Amino acid sequence: MTKGVHTARPILEVSDLHVRFPASRNWLGRPTSHVHAVNGVNLVVHAGRSLGIVGESGCGKSTLAQAIIGLAPHAQGRVAIDGQDFQAAQGRERRALRQKMQIVFQDPQSSLDRRLPVWRLISEPLHIRGGYSKAQLHAKAEQLAVSVGLRPEQLDRLPHEFSGGQRQRIAIARAISTDPDLLVLDEPTSALDVSVQAQIINLLLRLQRDRGLSYLMISHDVALVRHFCDDVAVMYLGQIVEAGPAGEVLRNPRHPYTQTLLAAAPSLESPLPAIAEARTGELPNNRRLPASCFYKERCGQAAEGCETPQVLRRAGARQIRCHLALG
Repeated sequence: MTKGVHTARPILEVSDLHVRFPASRNWLGRPTSHVHAVNGVNLVVHAGRSLGIVGESGCGKSTLAQAIIGLAPHAQGRVAIDGQDFQAAQGRERRALRQKMQIVFQDPQSSLDRRLPVWRLISEPLHIRGGYSKAQLHAKAEQLAVSVGLRPEQLDRLPHEFSGGQRQRIAIARAISTDPDLLVLDEPTSALDVSVQAQIINLLLRLQRDRGLSYLMISHDVALVRHFCDDVAVMYLGQIVEAGPAGEVLRNPRHPYTQTLLAAAPSLESPLPAIAEARTGELPNNRRLPASCFYKERCGQAAEGCETPQVLRRAGARQIRCHLALG
């Protein structure tokens, strides 16, 4: 990790990204309503740095990750990899950009083909790229396996013969096989035991140092993001409501939702200052987005001015979507 002011070039730039899915259709099959999963997200990941996305279940974190990697179509906005528009790229150019970013999923069991030996799984992206013999793929798989803490003699086994932590190491080895610049980590440790989580996190930090990787981490674990990430963005109802250096945002949250989110997270550190309780416990329906501040109906601090949509404004090193926090 490289804490402090960042001057490196942007690896990932997301601009005004919207993702929506049909929620119902008429008899002609045309959508009559939509689920608005991501609503105008802007973010940047710089070379060699880690950005964590946190928020409660249903806020759009995983959908955002899938849209960035190209697994979910977006209705509006731009995703740029190393300055090049990923959505607009076609053919060979798009494949080249796709190899610059890879994803590691939450559940390695479901993301690995159980019929293939591990060496084939690790080298699969290279097999798809083409130009490698079977012997070259096997040799490359051995190198990658060793780099993530697996033994070469294990490579002819099938995925079910490995533990959960070992399967996640296999998934990471496969993800780095194309020498990407960016890894999208979608809850990469949440399905693992605590001791194994620490091993995987240490592995990811070592790979970042050795390979200069950038990370976009999706997580609900605030403590993990505080330890692992340089920067953090807090999501609520498909929007970024607060973003900035991880230590600053998570130590001194200013948006009411960030305060509520952190107050609900277990911590051995000093408690956060007392905050107003959220009014309700559930996210609003994202089929019809609020015309006011998205958090207004749950916010215990709501006041005059919250009836209008809020925009993300800069306040020092961070950005906040709340006129009360900026006042």
